[in-house]
Amino acid sequence: MTCDRLVCANCAAPVSEGRCPVCRASRERLQHQEGIFAGLTPATLLALLVALIAVALVAQNFAA
Repeated sequence: MTCDRLVCANCAAPVSEGRCPVCRASRERLQHQEGIFAGLTPATLLALLVALIAVALVAQNFAA
């Protein structure tokens, strides 16, 4: 999740702007939660899954 569209309950400003201490803390927490797949869209994840299945099928055909 990104903080682009989140609105702070404390100051009613976008969290991405970091106007108050609550915004800044939330923004830091969200930035640290981002993992390896955080920036990927669902379409990209689906394409990676299809590619992984294709590689598994090719490997299975070589093993048989």
